[in-house]
Amino acid sequence: MPRLFTGLEIPAEVSQTLSNLRGGLPGARWIDPENYHVTLRFIGDIDGLSANEIASMLFRVDRKPFEVKVQGLTSFGGRKPRAVVATIAPSKPLMELQAELERMMQRIGLNPEGRKFIPHVTLARLHDASDRDVADYLSLRGYFPSKAFMAERFVLFSSRASTGGGPYVVEDAYELCA
Repeated sequence: MPRLFTGLEIPAEVSQTLSNLRGGLPGARWIDPENYHVTLRFIGDIDGLSANEIASMLFRVDRKPFEVKVQGLTSFGGRKPRAVVATIAPSKPLMELQAELERMMQRIGLNPEGRKFIPHVTLARLHDASDRDVADYLSLRGYFPSKAFMAERFVLFSSRASTGGGPYVVEDAYELCA
């Protein structure tokens, strides 16, 4: 049973910039740069028939390419930080694409996503990292010049059931047409 999600790939030059931020945070398990992505809709563990239905339905998305802007670092989890992430500017085309994918998944019977969509790239998963260490890390590395790239497609990723962080496989790609 594949575990699926839709997302945007991160170009190599942006991944390189983000990977340079690795290190210097106790309790961090850094994500390999080739697994950086922006999750648009987590789908979950799906049987083969449903996976095929989802893959073919995604070809109906008709959207234009758009700019994606990586604009800084933050952490998720508040006083018990669980991840360090690069933030993505929530542009109108990005938010509209994510909302369309959410509607499609609900139409085929999946439950609505329980969390609000906050576009980001996970750089590290945190285990027993103190909020102080995370704050110190973010104060040293949290600001960097914005990086932008054009999203010209979104993809259907699969992952094996693991503790997160990949490896992720592109199962299908869906072009955003001009």
